Amino acid sequence: MSFLLSSPGTTNLPGVFEKYPERGVLILRLIDDIMRKESPLTDGERELIFTYISGLNDCGFCFHAHAPAAIAFGIDESIFCDMEIKLDTPKIEEKFKPILGYVKKLTLTPTQVTKADVDAIYAAGWNEQAFMDVVGICCVVNFMNRFVNGVGVDVDADTAYKTGASVLPTIGYSGWAESLEKSFA
Repeated sequence: MSFLLSSPGTTNLPGVFEKYPERGVLILRLIDDIMRKESPLTDGERELIFTYISGLNDCGFCFHAHAPAAIAFGIDESIFCDMEIKLDTPKIEEKFKPILGYVKKLTLTPTQVTKADVDAIYAAGWNEQAFMDVVGICCVVNFMNRFVNGVGVDVDADTAYKTGASVLPTIGYSGWAESLEKSFA
């Protein structure tokens, strides 16, 4: 249910960004920089992290939007279950599990993150750029989960799926930002 006085009906994220395009562009440009620039992490792995954190935060819209994006980028769909990621499956590489452990801790208990948590990421074979990308993803996902829940975006599975399955893997965050820019250019 929307908390926006000007939009008391069903609200979805594309609708909020259309209503506030300048803010939407800024947010989408930041997300694009973190999620699509060159990285040791694949686009699918980054979308998996986005989905995982959204599940931890119980953000239904983001979970249901980013799971199909992760699948479109090659992540096995069998790991997604309701609002969770099945971590005990061999479909998630052992090398990736310290990253998921780290973002879980940074999301749920950020003051308890230790050097040992970070060392586990490096010991799994990831470099500093990957680590910085993981931190950036965690920050932007927690921001977006709070933004979506804060404005009262409805968990409309069809809109979330459409955004995640068609928009994110095709035009991406930058293309979405460009389309919004046209509305106020």
